[in-house]
Amino acid sequence: MKQKKVWEVCAVLMFGMQILSGCKAGETAQTEKIHVGVTYYNQSDTFLNEMLSSFREELKLAAGTSETTVTVLDAAGAQRTQDDQVKELIDMGCDVLCVNLVDRADPSEIIDLARDNDVPIIFFNREPVAEDLMQWDGLYYVGAEAKQSGIMQGELAAEVIRNNEKVDRNGDGKIQYVVLEGEAGHQDAIIRTGYAVDTLKNQGIMLEKLSYQIANWSRPQAQNRMEQMIGQYQNQIELVLANNDDMALGAIDAYKGANYTENTWPIFLGIDGTHVGLQAFLEGELAGTVYNDKEGQAEAMAHLAVEISDGTVHPEKYTYLPYIKITEENVREFLERQ
Repeated sequence: MKQKKVWEVCAVLMFGMQILSGCKAGETAQTEKIHVGVTYYNQSDTFLNEMLSSFREELKLAAGTSETTVTVLDAAGAQRTQDDQVKELIDMGCDVLCVNLVDRADPSEIIDLARDNDVPIIFFNREPVAEDLMQWDGLYYVGAEAKQSGIMQGELAAEVIRNNEKVDRNGDGKIQYVVLEGEAGHQDAIIRTGYAVDTLKNQGIMLEKLSYQIANWSRPQAQNRMEQMIGQYQNQIELVLANNDDMALGAIDAYKGANYTENTWPIFLGIDGTHVGLQAFLEGELAGTVYNDKEGQAEAMAHLAVEISDGTVHPEKYTYLPYIKITEENVREFLERQ
């Protein structure tokens, strides 16, 4: 009888331990955390700020019941600073890094740090050289193909020119144009400009380049560069091709500041489809822009971050989202997304 009671007590204790063990396991599952570290080239970039805002929300959805933490650091245009930030984020215990490179041709130290500490990296928006991305299985890229944006910008510009004979203000059969380029030597800037111009020519538009200026993706810098070109060329400029919306809007600011009336403006084309860019298109100030799918990129980056946070190797190193032409028919739809 005494032995039976001992067994009963043991059974109760074992059952209680199982319950406690089960609760502990449940707590662990509920408090699982994913810490993502982000460093991007410059906090003044409108497109990237909108994309990262979307990324935070998409990461919560992708993580399900897991708790997410996102630490974002601004490299302020300095690669040395970004290298130090990657070390800081790794030391903080980040499970995944999302890196928007300052210098796409100089990721070596970042890659070495990540590989030595077994922390995967998702590069985004500024694509590393292919050879660098192949250095390790834990390196990925999410973005869009610059060639497509340049072609679409050229097609939109050609359509506007064909449908409005007033664009050729001097009636010489050629469109005098200037370019606001994003960054000296930057792959996407060079590709966007080259394909936009080539597409216009392939569409039968005769062109004459007056000038091009580097404005570093910046609205204030673009305004300054455009003011200089207005001073030099005055009413000769008929088309402004800008590598992003912020620079196109900076060019518009320059004409407003110089007190030009809208009917004397050239036509302005941007790329990215930022909120302010779409609003300017809707109001008729921006003649065209191409939507860079920041929500799609943010979603893809979020799902990839969750998947690889536990050391899983994803089979695809590249994820590209397509660009979309903004039109009068779809502009409100894209504004509502934001």
